[in-house]
Amino acid sequence: MVQVRDQSHLRPGGGVDLDQWLQRLPVQLRASEQARLLGACRLVETVRLQPGVDAGDWAREMDCFTAGLDIAVILAELQVGCDCLVAGMLYRALREQRLTPEQVEAEFGKPVVTLLEGVVRMAAIGELRGSSDGPVLGQALGQKDNIRKMLIALVDDVRVALIKLAERTCALRAVKNDEQRRLPVAREVFDVYAPLAHRLGIGQLKWELEDLSFRYLYGDAYRKIARLLDGKRVERDQFIAKVKEQLTQVLSNAGLSFEIGGRAKHIYSIWRKMQRKGIGFSQVYDIRAVRILVPEIRDCYATLGLVHGLWHNIPNEFDDYIANPKENGYRSLHTAVVGPEGKVLEVQIRTFDMHEEAELGVCAHWQYKGTDAPNKLASTYEEKIAWLRQVLDWHDETGDVGEVAEQFSFQTAQDRVYVFTPQGDVVNLAQGATPLDFAYHVHTEVGHRCRGAKVNGSIVPLTYTLSTGERVEILTSKDGVPRRDWLQPGLGYLRTSRARAKVQHWFRAQTREVNIAAGRSLLEREFKRLALTSVDYLRVARKVQQGTVEDMYAAVGAGDLSSTQVMNAAQGLVETRTPQLKLAPPGGGSYRGQVQVRGVGNLLTHMAGCCKPLPGDAITGFITQGRGVSIHRADCGRLMHLMEVSPQRVIEVEWGLSPGENYEVDVAIEAYDRQGLLRDITGLFANARINVLSINTQTNRRSNTATMRLRVEVPDLGSLSKLLERINRLKNVVSASRVSE
Repeated sequence: MVQVRDQSHLRPGGGVDLDQWLQRLPVQLRASEQARLLGACRLVETVRLQPGVDAGDWAREMDCFTAGLDIAVILAELQVGCDCLVAGMLYRALREQRLTPEQVEAEFGKPVVTLLEGVVRMAAIGELRGSSDGPVLGQALGQKDNIRKMLIALVDDVRVALIKLAERTCALRAVKNDEQRRLPVAREVFDVYAPLAHRLGIGQLKWELEDLSFRYLYGDAYRKIARLLDGKRVERDQFIAKVKEQLTQVLSNAGLSFEIGGRAKHIYSIWRKMQRKGIGFSQVYDIRAVRILVPEIRDCYATLGLVHGLWHNIPNEFDDYIANPKENGYRSLHTAVVGPEGKVLEVQIRTFDMHEEAELGVCAHWQYKGTDAPNKLASTYEEKIAWLRQVLDWHDETGDVGEVAEQFSFQTAQDRVYVFTPQGDVVNLAQGATPLDFAYHVHTEVGHRCRGAKVNGSIVPLTYTLSTGERVEILTSKDGVPRRDWLQPGLGYLRTSRARAKVQHWFRAQTREVNIAAGRSLLEREFKRLALTSVDYLRVARKVQQGTVEDMYAAVGAGDLSSTQVMNAAQGLVETRTPQLKLAPPGGGSYRGQVQVRGVGNLLTHMAGCCKPLPGDAITGFITQGRGVSIHRADCGRLMHLMEVSPQRVIEVEWGLSPGENYEVDVAIEAYDRQGLLRDITGLFANARINVLSINTQTNRRSNTATMRLRVEVPDLGSLSKLLERINRLKNVVSASRVSE
């Protein structure tokens, strides 16, 4: 249903009587709020003739001042507060850069600027749509739903969505006579904003957005239905008058309080029902319809019984949306009956509150009184919609609008992110997704051949975390193939199971010989980096459920097994045949780690300072004089000498079940020197929550190289492996490895 604009505030000379316009505004404002809104109107009226930019698809039809007035009127009909009205008045002037955010904040405060910034973020949809080569933004049904979800994700304040819906309503009205711009505006509204208004339950806007966009896009169908309705209008009006007379008598006799009104069926709604059910115009039963409003829910069902007692109801044409509300919160009873003269009639029955909610949706909740509803921070799209429609009550005793505004704000991260392709389509990804996840979501081959990415036009690493609203472009190589590093969880390339599965599938498809060679190379490099030179590979293979060492290599090469899992398995090789003893750190009295000493109980132990073994290393014990058992790596040079001098003091030891403390280890880093190198390296340690005990750096001016030696505390080999891999990937770093002695 198309709204007729009230033009009574226009002066004969073409000007606007702002005082009269304000008096006719359908919302109650205090004197201070009226003055504030008038100030916004006069500011926009002042800057309307200043130089600006073309801010959209309807700016030429209406200047920023007139547009602001119309947007404010629509928002006032939704019963919003003063900040929202002011933001609606200023929005077009801000978009056209006739006003700056700084000016707005100085004049009207930060809350208004925050609202405007939110609407500008939503406007990116239209801008990307305009730049797309495709005829329609999001051709597929799934794309349209993604766009609506992304809009919700972009909005952290309900009022932002309302301002945007009001602006799109004005845009749709303004382009009525411009066919070139009318079609793209109508398509965007039809696909995105009318369904968004439906999701928010704002029937008052939804119906106009649907009918106008349908009229522009499907003119023949619109005119055909409009002619059929006009042809029956007089007959229908007479029929509705007779129905209201009979209902009034029956309901009055039952002692009910009620209001009865005729309901015009919207043209798009008629067409949609005809398409959905495959029926003709004459079979649409709710063209003749009345709506009965009553005070209480029990009155709804009492009225339903009276209606069915008065006229025979049509089977399968009854819907109880009170007991089972629609997904957008709509509640009502719908029934179709055979009314006077044997003609089919639809009767809708609801309470006054339900009717207000159906017309205003989320806006209606602002007017309710009662106990405060909790600020339900939504983590999914459907929950967020429900939250938007949740009761947000005013405080009777304080009248504090600020408290209500605070309730509008979402303060948690979304569990989904919505990003653009270069063509303007929206891709729905899990929170934390990377450009590589995006590439595999677009197409498997795009992921396989991915070698880089741009976000909003700038090159970013493949480990970059994407945010909602960003535009992602994947850089590919014709002969590119996946890299095994992508499967390393500690490196952060892939965050979604879908992308990881595609990479694993590619590696599984390679020949066993290729996977064995790749797995052997990867593990040998990892063991060497961690200075693990005396590992029993067969025991490690069996620990990771592989029959042979070659099977372990093949599993790593195919991506079924990560090198981190192998390192953790090497660390976890333990036996439990003897009691566990605490292991003291070198030079200290605190306990660090756990070992088992075969055949000996309750001995003091400590880590040897010469080789500093870690859980997973092959180890041997040496009985010292006065310090208990010294634990050495099995390949320690110092231990070899001690074994020659005093072989009788050498005992067999193994790691205990739960090495849960930190262990000291030395790390050597070779790199080409550059500014910020030390900062970047220590930053990685800080992010990994690894304590650096000491650091020594030497720089060779001639070769411009730097050698670093760090002593750090790590909980296990897996953590050390991830850290060394990240250091190796820093710019200018040549190598990073554990120092064995």
